[in-house]
Amino acid sequence: MDPIIEFKDYTFKYRAQKEPTLYDINLSIYPGEKILIVGQSGSGKSTLAHCINALNPCAWGGESTGTLRVDGDDPASLGVFGMSKKVGTVLQDTDGQFIGLTVAEDIAFALENDAVPQDEMKSKVMGTAEKVRMSDFLSSAPGELSGGQKQRVSLGGVMVDDVKVLLFDEPLANLDPSTGKRTIELIDDIMRDEDVTVVIIEHRLEDVLHRPVDRIILMEGGRIVADQKPDELLASGILPEHGIREPLYLAAMRHAGASVSADDRPSSVADMDISRHADTIREWFLHTDRVVRNKGEKKVLEVRDLCFGYDREKAILSDISFSIHEGEMVSLVGKNGAGKSTLASLICGFYKPDSGSVLLEGSDISPLSIKERGEKIGYVMQSPNQMISKPMIRDEVGLGLLVRGAPEDEINQRVEETLRICGLYPFRNWPVSALSFGQKKRVSIASILVMKPRIMILDEPTAGQDFAHYTEIMEFLKKLRDETGLTMIMITHDMHLMLEYTDHALVLSDGHLLMDDTPARVLTDDDITERAYLKRTSLYDLATSCGIEPPKDFVDRFIEHERMERSKAV
Repeated sequence: MDPIIEFKDYTFKYRAQKEPTLYDINLSIYPGEKILIVGQSGSGKSTLAHCINALNPCAWGGESTGTLRVDGDDPASLGVFGMSKKVGTVLQDTDGQFIGLTVAEDIAFALENDAVPQDEMKSKVMGTAEKVRMSDFLSSAPGELSGGQKQRVSLGGVMVDDVKVLLFDEPLANLDPSTGKRTIELIDDIMRDEDVTVVIIEHRLEDVLHRPVDRIILMEGGRIVADQKPDELLASGILPEHGIREPLYLAAMRHAGASVSADDRPSSVADMDISRHADTIREWFLHTDRVVRNKGEKKVLEVRDLCFGYDREKAILSDISFSIHEGEMVSLVGKNGAGKSTLASLICGFYKPDSGSVLLEGSDISPLSIKERGEKIGYVMQSPNQMISKPMIRDEVGLGLLVRGAPEDEINQRVEETLRICGLYPFRNWPVSALSFGQKKRVSIASILVMKPRIMILDEPTAGQDFAHYTEIMEFLKKLRDETGLTMIMITHDMHLMLEYTDHALVLSDGHLLMDDTPARVLTDDDITERAYLKRTSLYDLATSCGIEPPKDFVDRFIEHERMERSKAV
């Protein structure tokens, strides 16, 4: 069988760069395969994908040597339009891919370009919508849909052209865990039913492996460093060496001293042969002390009986009550549309509740303006580009103090002090544009921290980041908490973040607070994870396979062990 995608000694260099982004790529992908490409940010995996769909060099100029063939053709010769008939690309940001005003119009767009007769067009749109399970939403506007539904519409828009290759660029980045799981199931079902080849680029390795893949391609520095079957690659232990997070159950087994081989089938905790390692894991569990973390004595935030709706007919939040103690790192979790961002907006004063109250250090803050609340409660958006408005770092960090009329000497002193805390002092006179994404994230945090708030709310602090950048930003936030006593609330879909860095989780579903407990208890509760569209941690499955009861104790001990190991390494 001939490959459907074949790179031979392929090197690619962007026009604006001195050095190539891809070096000597030799890769063959065969019809009907499902391939997962992993690697740190900057490893070249997106560039590789853009060569397959002809965005490189047709949209973003560059030069190449060697050969690349997709279904027998050179993508650069066919161009982006020509390749769109062979390769359907689903982007990470689905909003940037919509064309039509309704789901039906969006799916039909490619057919309209080809002047397909209307009767045939309607038939193909209906058939494609059924395949991606969006038949009931054909008249809906894309903007009204959930994240998972948007992903399905984007998939339908490329499938309608009967493509041979489906290329997914981080399809899980903006999805809650349960929706991500369903997306992986949908991709697998379509691949089996439609006989297409699938290429997935994704940081969330464990989530993609919810359904089998044929091979994992590991990239670093523009080169392919591994091309293996999942069981072989996971057993080799090389993923962490290249900045890729292993599945949690596998990391736990290694910590316990288990020697994992490809014969154990480690690519899936459900299918893995745990039996020969069970005694080793139980022994580790029994000899690892449990650590009990005490909350701070002082309540810094209380929410009492909070209710809110954008109109009186429909409540978005109902009777929400909880308290957060000083110095806690709290995760706010739940499915897309559960009310997480609305709750954060109410705490910050962007909206006024219909009833109920928000107390800061025992005092009702309803009389405070947004500006006054902003001095006590800081809000950090998901993208630093949404927050940064000044070209220079020093000016951006001092902007909040400037608009409040602080004296120049005080501004300079507090800005420099904050930049030191955030590790940005050496860059104080740099333009923001010269910084990496992670450094920009620190600037946006510094611009809030300089106000000396009591609480900081962070929206998806690690979304779309590889493991190295994830660890960098989370260790920075943990250090910030430890040094300043700042209380942090993190809105997140990342169950790893929830387990590894927070001691307190608030679970929302359909406007109700389902659970207020430790992350380990939340992620070992089947009822809660199902109702809130979360995902039960694979550590639970590992513990039950080894006969460890209750599983949450195993989860707690492993996560604490991880924290201790990470602290030693930092």
